[in-house]
Amino acid sequence: MKKVETKRFVFIVTDRNRNNLHVGLSSNIIKTMDFYRLMPNLFFDAGKQLTNLVYFEELSTETAAEIRFKIINRFTRAQKEKIVRSVNSDWIDLTNALKYDGINKRVAFAQPLLSFAS
Repeated sequence: MKKVETKRFVFIVTDRNRNNLHVGLSSNIIKTMDFYRLMPNLFFDAGKQLTNLVYFEELSTETAAEIRFKIINRFTRAQKEKIVRSVNSDWIDLTNALKYDGINKRVAFAQPLLSFAS
């Protein structure tokens, strides 16, 4: 029987002061982030409440995700910061955007909302 491949997420979370960066691997990133918020002291001490999702990648196979996780996990702090800034320069929490991603994909505007052309 063939194994069913599921999508996996490699992600980086940080605390509100961006002092700590943690690389993770999950098959359901929303549930994982909810768990981090409900149990902030389970893995880390009280000062390291890693609840801000600042970077993630969606990979189609478990093998690819594990390889990518190992690569990013070996990055230095500077490399992790660079990868976060490349897609999220303001370091905003991406969890809410993920939760409402299905809604955003269905909204299509016929023309741009703002136009700066004269």
